[in-house]
Amino acid sequence: MAQNDLALDAFWMPFTANRQFKSEPRLMVSAKGMHYTSDDDRQILDGTAGLWCTNAGHARREISAAVSKQINQLDFAPTFQMAHPLPFELANKLIKHSPENMNHVFFTNSGSESADTALKIAIAYHKAKGNHGKTRLIGREKGYHGTNFGGISVGGLGNNRRAFGNLLTGVDHLKHAWVPGSEFSKGQPEQGAELADELNDMVLLHGAENIAAVMVEPVVGSGGVWIPPKGYLERLRKITADNDILLIFDEVITGYGRVGHAFAAQRFGVTPDIITTAKGLTNGAIPMGAVFVQSKIHDAFMHGPEEVIELFHGYTYSGHPVAAAAGLATIEIYERENLFNKAIELESYWAEALHSLREFDVVKDIRNIGLVGAIEFKPSDKAGERGYKVFHECFWQHNALVRCTADTIAMSPPLIIEKNQIDELMDAMRKAIKSLY
Repeated sequence: MAQNDLALDAFWMPFTANRQFKSEPRLMVSAKGMHYTSDDDRQILDGTAGLWCTNAGHARREISAAVSKQINQLDFAPTFQMAHPLPFELANKLIKHSPENMNHVFFTNSGSESADTALKIAIAYHKAKGNHGKTRLIGREKGYHGTNFGGISVGGLGNNRRAFGNLLTGVDHLKHAWVPGSEFSKGQPEQGAELADELNDMVLLHGAENIAAVMVEPVVGSGGVWIPPKGYLERLRKITADNDILLIFDEVITGYGRVGHAFAAQRFGVTPDIITTAKGLTNGAIPMGAVFVQSKIHDAFMHGPEEVIELFHGYTYSGHPVAAAAGLATIEIYERENLFNKAIELESYWAEALHSLREFDVVKDIRNIGLVGAIEFKPSDKAGERGYKVFHECFWQHNALVRCTADTIAMSPPLIIEKNQIDELMDAMRKAIKSLY
């Protein structure tokens, strides 16, 4: 259907300036490998893996074949007091790649559901251990943990919170883990580890007996791509362990190879108690999320009469057969093509390409790790204007898809990207900046 024939008003688009978009729609109609095809038949280089999702590239035949076969064989089966084989197969395959002792997986349908699931499991775990007062939750400024009640409350993005007010009480936020002087760091900044010590102050204020969990993104994604200072995550891990507080890593973005290794926890050598994932789990083909928990957490629930439900939580589509089939096919691609290591192999080339854009005076900062990067612009009088203009220019004039979050351009290409395509993506950014500023 041609754009002019498409009625746009009925679909209320998520996280979109609807009136602005519908005055000049950006529509994709097909995709393959590293490229989208737009409705005006242009090849658009995907610099964002869709929405941090398509780590293995677009339209992988293995995934579509697995989905087609499964939906014809078993379209749906309940997982409340019933089951089918695939979520068991997928969970066993996933824990082969998870950090040590993270041997149990709870399936969800999205990153938002994974975040709320993790927070509920954390509170329920402490109750199962007899620590009924441990209900307080701690997040971090600039953190993004989806849009459900728990995730948006623990999250630290102002616009997301101001629109709805305080959804949950008993929530605190650590300061943003960045200090001035860290601009243009390649990889982890050298300074800022001491910011984790603020958690000690919160323990003194509220008492460890009242704090259930700390949830952070090991690498902040939607909040602007912020890399943890060296030693920061290690300090968080020690403080939480010393005070019987669960540490939750939100790896919805960093999971499945984005920063090297299967998970950022392995890249940084810090093992949390819970990891939330989604996006790359199925390469974006079918909605699905997964929450990994350490055995000590799972086992704390496995007491009492066997006929009693241990955790009163779940979703109709938890472990959906078609999603599980997509997940199995996706993980097999990651394994066969060694994609969990691709971000490490290309990291230096990616970093040099990104930082070459430092030549422009309008660039305020550049941040990178693995195959994720951000270019932050000095703000104009209108907040977010420069980021949006560069995004717009890249799409319409230079056939490249990047993502704007305020005045920051975030890039996270599929892990199958080649060096010449990195050059192409940076060339599009360079031309867009030069034409605008």
